[in-house]
Amino acid sequence: MSRHTELAGWNPLDWPLTTGVIPSLVLAVGSAALLGLAYSRSKHWWTRRLPCAVVLAAALTVLLRFVVDDWWVPFPDGLPRPTLFWIGVAVLGLCLAALRMPPLRWRGRALAALAAALVVLMASSEINRQFDQYPTLRVLLAPWIGKTDALTTGQVTPVHVPEGKTLAEVWHAPAGLPAKGTVSTTPIPGVKSGFNTMDAYVYLPPAYQADPRPLLPVLVLLTGQPGSPVDWIGTGQVPEQLDAFAAAHQGLAPIVLVVAQNGSQWGNSLCMNSKIAQAQTYLAEDVPDWAHSHLQTATGRKSLAIGGLSQGGTCSIQLAVNAPEVYGTFLDISGQEEPTLGSRQETVQKAFGGDQAAFEAVDPLHVMARKKFPDTAAAFVVGDGDGEYGPQQRKVYQAAQAAGMQAHFQTVPGGHDWNTFRAGLGVNIPWLAQQAGLIR
Repeated sequence: MSRHTELAGWNPLDWPLTTGVIPSLVLAVGSAALLGLAYSRSKHWWTRRLPCAVVLAAALTVLLRFVVDDWWVPFPDGLPRPTLFWIGVAVLGLCLAALRMPPLRWRGRALAALAAALVVLMASSEINRQFDQYPTLRVLLAPWIGKTDALTTGQVTPVHVPEGKTLAEVWHAPAGLPAKGTVSTTPIPGVKSGFNTMDAYVYLPPAYQADPRPLLPVLVLLTGQPGSPVDWIGTGQVPEQLDAFAAAHQGLAPIVLVVAQNGSQWGNSLCMNSKIAQAQTYLAEDVPDWAHSHLQTATGRKSLAIGGLSQGGTCSIQLAVNAPEVYGTFLDISGQEEPTLGSRQETVQKAFGGDQAAFEAVDPLHVMARKKFPDTAAAFVVGDGDGEYGPQQRKVYQAAQAAGMQAHFQTVPGGHDWNTFRAGLGVNIPWLAQQAGLIR
């Protein structure tokens, strides 16, 4: 049971926002507000203002889609149709309210404004249900109300693991070991890459607090795009999922570093060394160097895994095939078939100045077509309802198999959303621990 559900019975911050009564109530109230805005006894309203509101809302929605998908391009796949629909509903509510207000008195204007706000709330709720980005108010407010722990530093006596044994077979949790791990934030500077990015989140399992200390493996976890490290901590429930694993294994679990591979919420570094950024150097050198110099960890490529969701999943296989000496294991959740800024042509032009060969030199499908990776362990996960990323994931999985990887493919309930991303990590935590020699 997660920390969220433990408190959900009494704390409003933990009431579910994407399932149950609250989103259904918001949908009902918002729909009633929209109908109220659309209805009037005035013939002038039906013949002029209502058609104007509908046409204006449609035009603004189309314009917004153009600005986001064709001009700004904050993410390569564009706005999903359900998202665009609910944006259009929100815009329609605002347009209806704006056209109703001129002849109204101040009370009527206030009611129209309130109704428009309820329509916007409804649309936001439905978009949130689509992605399950904010399952509770606590997750939504996490950047402001979330608390982190001081990062544990310093070296203590390590636990020795004999050849042929797993850490779990020789580890005995001491009395008084904490039941939960710690979550801290820290900058991980781009010493070699010069890459500037947001602070990372560090999860240290309960066993890390012990002395002597077991040398634990490290999972570098990447965000989606757009996205930030806090997404995995709150929405992805990394602490809860790892704490649950640790509770079943005497406090043992992988250390997790959640890093922002794109530099910012809306950026896209492509996780490559290119004209955009030296992102591969950051992930393959700066991040592992920081982990081993600031934390007491296991070493070796099998003790260092990389994983991520969506664009972060694509990044994980990029690092695994372009820096196989660093990462021996990767977890690709709902990734793409290739790194992209929207199209192959645009990607090659912006990242490599039009040099197609330079792109193919680091693109995972091209790399796997010419190299073998028999010592790399790979997991591919996708939602069973994801019609866009599912075929791409299967294509990359088949290429990984052909390249000799120890690969497996899984589907979990969901689409391209956090239901899939959370489950994709959760079902593979034991596998990650096995690959790193943590458990048998």
